[in-house]
Amino acid sequence: MSNDRDGAKAVDYSPADVLVIGAGASGAVAAWNLAETKMRIVCLEQGGWSDPSQYPSTGRDWETRTQSDFSISPNRRAQPADYPVNDDDSPIKVANFNGVGGGTVLYAGHYPRFHPSDFRVKSLDGVGDDWPVDYDTLEPFYAQNDRVTGVSGLAGDPAYPPKQSVLPPLPMGLSGQRLAEGFNKLGWHWWPSDSAIATQPYNGRDKCINLGACLYGCAQGAKASTDITYWPEAIRAGVELRAWCRVKEITVDDAGMATGAVYFDEQGVEQFQPAHVVIMACNGVGTPRILLNSKSKQFPDGLANSSGLVGKNLMLHPYASIQGIFADELDGYRGPHDSIWSQEFYETNKERGFVRGYTYEFNRGRGPVATALTGVHSGRIPWGEGHHTAYRRLFNRIAGMVSICEDLPEEHNTVTLDPELTDAHGIPAPKLSYRISDNSQKMLDYSVARASEALEAAGAYDLIVDSPITHGGWHLLGTARMGQDPSRSVVNEWGRSHDVRNLFVVDGSIFVTSAGVNPTRTIQTLALYITDQMKKRLTTLFD
Repeated sequence: MSNDRDGAKAVDYSPADVLVIGAGASGAVAAWNLAETKMRIVCLEQGGWSDPSQYPSTGRDWETRTQSDFSISPNRRAQPADYPVNDDDSPIKVANFNGVGGGTVLYAGHYPRFHPSDFRVKSLDGVGDDWPVDYDTLEPFYAQNDRVTGVSGLAGDPAYPPKQSVLPPLPMGLSGQRLAEGFNKLGWHWWPSDSAIATQPYNGRDKCINLGACLYGCAQGAKASTDITYWPEAIRAGVELRAWCRVKEITVDDAGMATGAVYFDEQGVEQFQPAHVVIMACNGVGTPRILLNSKSKQFPDGLANSSGLVGKNLMLHPYASIQGIFADELDGYRGPHDSIWSQEFYETNKERGFVRGYTYEFNRGRGPVATALTGVHSGRIPWGEGHHTAYRRLFNRIAGMVSICEDLPEEHNTVTLDPELTDAHGIPAPKLSYRISDNSQKMLDYSVARASEALEAAGAYDLIVDSPITHGGWHLLGTARMGQDPSRSVVNEWGRSHDVRNLFVVDGSIFVTSAGVNPTRTIQTLALYITDQMKKRLTTLFD
């Protein structure tokens, strides 16, 4: 495969110095950061490059396509790059994207950092575990990632330690202003949100022009998906990216060292790419799937799984959606997906009946089709007489928020291999078994109650509540956790497997806890940190 999108060339199957599995948020960062070493770096990605000219926002049928080829659900999307996921035993269904850029192609660009407290939940609240790294250690890597990504925002948020923004914040819009007024009346925190969306031309990308379909690929290129940020620079630096390569397993030698990956190429032919170092970057479902499928006499229970924790402690961030209906017109679906956030209820207050907390991500309204479906299904829009009048009372008059609730690690929440379901190449599909904890349920209920108060204070006369959001499993975390104790973690404090010295994990599966924020900014920050540690240890990396 070529490094660009212009056709094929002979594949070099000689050993790579570093083999990266996955070209999404973390794989792109890892390859980019290691490129300066001049090692031979190869990345295998099971999907292909996206064509922005074909994104839903370029056509009038954009809402229809969000339920088909650009659905957030791999089971509904069922494109050649996708693999099925058995999530029947979970109230929250997986949402992801397979291809160069991974989930950053379909994310909203909502881009918060963790709080310092998120790394110390055991010490502070007696739950979960403390991370083996802290905010201060990661802060320089947050800043580095912010510069490459081009983060918009406003400095001075009292919810965080001091941090600078690269670009001005997104405009609040009518909906943001209205919701902020409600929070002001209650004396609650809100702030312009950090977003991975360019508000000015930046590094060859143009600014946001309010197409409104941020979740389904940004045809403008304003949203910082890694296929247009990290990957072009990594490829120019010599990284080889092979698209349409679905990895089956990681192989090991008699000494238990990783030797490379078995994969199926675009023609469905099984191939082997040898490597001296392997980096897993396939998200909290894809990474344990491959590790568990990589069985050998040295690792009969799956690769790097002497702790028995590969695939356990799955965290999904239960979401609640709380939307208000207003009498006057707001933004509708126009503009970026969100513009402000609130972390009023982020830190633990045991008087609320639960520990830890959540973020409110404010969002604008719904498109014309989604508005109609919402109204019909909820009984707000009748068929027949009064249909159009009722529709007009909803369209461009809905605004609200989602609450992103911290999900604490529990070993019974798992990713395993399905005994029957497979993908198109016969590789076992992942199977989820997940329950919302009592703590998370109390947090969800509390978030709905407080959001309802805020929306009413903002002038909403009716509410639409969905809790938990069923198809809201965007954040796949915790299934190969990091830690210093090999019996209680899968990788060490810099992402290296305790069991396999030349195997690393850089995606969300290494999260110890989930925090109450979207994880992509921290995933990429950790990938920078881990690969920086690798560069500092080059003399021992191949031991």
